[in-house]
Amino acid sequence: MSGYILAIDQGTTSSRAILFDGDRKIAGSGQKEFTQIFPQDGWVEHDPEEIWDSVVWSVKAALKQAKAKATDIAAIGITNQRETVLVWDRQTGKPIHNAIVWQDRRTAELCAELKRLGHEDLVTGKTGLLLDPYFSGTKVKWLLDQVTGARQRAERGELAFGTVDSFLIWRLTGGSKHVTDATNAARTLLFDIGSNAWDEQLCGLLDVPMAMLPEVKDCADDFGVTEETLFGAAIPILGVAGDQHAATIGQACFEPGMVKSTYGTGCFALLNTGTDMVRSRNRLLTTIAYRLDGQTIYALEGSIFIAGAAVQWIRDGLKLVRHASETGPLAQSADPGQNVYMVPAFVGLGAPWWDAEARGAIYGLTRNSGPAEIARAALEAVCYQTRDLLTAMQKDWQTGGKDRVLRVDGGMVASDWTMQFLADILDAPVDRPTILETTALGAAWLAGMKAGIWPGMQEFSAGWARDRRFEPAMDEQTRKAKVAGWDDAVRRTLTAR
Repeated sequence: MSGYILAIDQGTTSSRAILFDGDRKIAGSGQKEFTQIFPQDGWVEHDPEEIWDSVVWSVKAALKQAKAKATDIAAIGITNQRETVLVWDRQTGKPIHNAIVWQDRRTAELCAELKRLGHEDLVTGKTGLLLDPYFSGTKVKWLLDQVTGARQRAERGELAFGTVDSFLIWRLTGGSKHVTDATNAARTLLFDIGSNAWDEQLCGLLDVPMAMLPEVKDCADDFGVTEETLFGAAIPILGVAGDQHAATIGQACFEPGMVKSTYGTGCFALLNTGTDMVRSRNRLLTTIAYRLDGQTIYALEGSIFIAGAAVQWIRDGLKLVRHASETGPLAQSADPGQNVYMVPAFVGLGAPWWDAEARGAIYGLTRNSGPAEIARAALEAVCYQTRDLLTAMQKDWQTGGKDRVLRVDGGMVASDWTMQFLADILDAPVDRPTILETTALGAAWLAGMKAGIWPGMQEFSAGWARDRRFEPAMDEQTRKAKVAGWDDAVRRTLTAR
């Protein structure tokens, strides 16, 4: 058996497959974008069949690039966009509706009503989450209520619910496995992260039949074996983690106090709190960082809904650039005398504001403002939002000071300009690793470690390598003025109705 590990990274805008060799180097990869569906303002959907096709295509492309065969793969690790919901027929495997994406806000009124009825303390106490449309539970309820006959079929045990990992595993194993891992389960509003079990009271609150739910496993576990006809061999699936948790693992943030921030479609910062389930006083989330060998490690998380998606909007919506990589140089050319701020609340604002009704806005435009100033405002907005998250984390997690190093990953961190501004506005060092595909690497490590061919946690952590450290260079007066302008822009956005 060869030492290849296949990581399937099913993201919000594309699916990727990466083959890692025995030295944890990338041997081959494939990536395919898929359609973003916007049925109404604030609604976001994906075609499940297009997701599935993009995953299969990406795996075959990675194998072809590496000149490898399925028999060369020792194990598969899966990481996925979290909170996105699918419901499918157990007999046919066919979804009953498009996937409802984590960004989707259609259940905002339901969340507001549940809050009004006083249920948020119960939900937060058990799940560590807030009553927000971001999470899976209210999306499942919407599907059962709105798709004709769905609730009755679910109560008869004919339908299965899952996040994207569950759906992929169901398809990969030919319907023989209906499973998920603890990190994905923890994002559903239905899972008690203290007892590590689906919660009957929460399922009752959201009218979700427990017969729909998948079995919850550790992040490194036996998730089944792929059908031989798919890729040419039966391959064990031995690792699963939601994308932000996989990135935390890939960044080797195994010690309490370590923090990483991933810049993909959204931006998500996780602070490892060890075995302590820290309750936030600043509207951050308490979540499961990972669960290995039955031991649960917790984290504080801050969620930004729009990061790279703002760059995608500049490219596809405004058509100011042809390639996302052009935004960094374009931003660098902006007029430094203009103070343009973008608050990218296209689907509401996440932590620490949690305003589902907020919408995007740009402030400070003049007749001299152009593409460069808008591009700069979009990139800077990600950095300002990260600062808001880390400030809240520092208040919740008292050990350590503002000089704690931030490990970063994701597509946006390739921009030196953006990472330098991030260090400047945080007034803290920012470390970029040599392997930017840390989400896929984390999923691969789970599978490779479980297969017994990759090293354990300590050796893997020792192998983490830094590409570059960005040190803050902005003077305090400039930083304070810029942050004050951002704070004012956010206040205006929150009060605009």
